[in-house]
Amino acid sequence: MKIIPAIDLMDGKVVRLYKGDPNQKTVYSDDPVDIAKKWESAGADILHLVDLDATLGIGSNLDIIKKILKSVSIPVEVAGGLRDESLVLEVAKLSERIVLGTLAFKDKPLLKSLLAELGSEKIVISVDHKDGEIVINGWQKNTGIKLIPAINEFLEMGFTEFLLTNVSRDGTMEGPDLEFLEKACNLSNANVIASGGISNISDVKDVKEKNAFGVILGKALYENKVSIEEAKKSS
Repeated sequence: MKIIPAIDLMDGKVVRLYKGDPNQKTVYSDDPVDIAKKWESAGADILHLVDLDATLGIGSNLDIIKKILKSVSIPVEVAGGLRDESLVLEVAKLSERIVLGTLAFKDKPLLKSLLAELGSEKIVISVDHKDGEIVINGWQKNTGIKLIPAINEFLEMGFTEFLLTNVSRDGTMEGPDLEFLEKACNLSNANVIASGGISNISDVKDVKEKNAFGVILGKALYENKVSIEEAKKSS
């Protein structure tokens, strides 16, 4: 299982939000490049960069993302606000993988053309949900679409990589949502990254037992409740 630290960017700083609420944020560093190098040297398999300003439509951290991409040699996946074709293609050239959420649900024709151009391993579909219903637009809008049928539709289109976040758990350190994770991991050909709620090393082990492809470490990592080294040993 891949150990994937998250670097959430807002106003050029590394932050964590509570349940995705920009009004409930904690700033952990004003040097994202330094944090990226730190997680790389600790043994991270992949870095997960999230541009929260772009997600919420209030700005962009693309310049910092480009600096991070130049400063590390491990794979990086970039998420947040990738809703415009030219931006998606620009970021796809620079990074190992791109994460598409809102675009994936709002513009299926564009999604299909991106799949044809970039290939399935390059694109991670972000299936963010609240109690099994998909949310988009920085988790602000509930679509009413059910999680598992949504994943099945993307699998039928030819996608294999998924980022699964139960928004109600994100930034809470209340433990991962194992119920929906298990359902998603049981779908054939689905490589699922678990995100949200990790609080300690036993949570990491629980996620591994569900056959997740990877696990995102966020607040627990920044609060020193879990280390990348520990997570690697248990994965």
